[in-house]
Amino acid sequence: MHLSYILIPLVTILVAYSGGQLTMRSVKTWYRTIRKPSWTPPGAVIGAVWTVLYILAALSALIVWNLPGGASVPATVAALFILNAAVNVLWSYVFFYLHKMGPAIWVCLFLDLTIVLLVQFIAPASALAAWLLVPYAAWVTFASYLNYRVWEMNR
Repeated sequence: MHLSYILIPLVTILVAYSGGQLTMRSVKTWYRTIRKPSWTPPGAVIGAVWTVLYILAALSALIVWNLPGGASVPATVAALFILNAAVNVLWSYVFFYLHKMGPAIWVCLFLDLTIVLLVQFIAPASALAAWLLVPYAAWVTFASYLNYRVWEMNR
């Protein structure tokens, strides 16, 4: 079995766990006290969506790392996956841990950029792996707008 089948799920779980830990305490305290748009999804929905998105991203990475015929993964794609994971956790840190809603908007937009770049770089090698990231990009675009509205309502 290829090592990627162990490492990619482990990294995905680490990213999800880290973001969750940075978010958890704040959701129970600070986040409940700030104003949010009426269309803000409930926490359970957000958690469920992120779970699905992490699974799709892990599947995308597994497809790319295990391309048929032993095709190698470009260093750019590997670097983008790592950067994306780091920025994903960074957003939770900036928004939920530091309570810096304005800077978090920029982090969220940068996160979306990393996803769009991943889709572009992966698409030539695997359309399926690229498409698996599209819901992630859509959700982060939505999250960027939600982050902006929350910042606007609480500044």
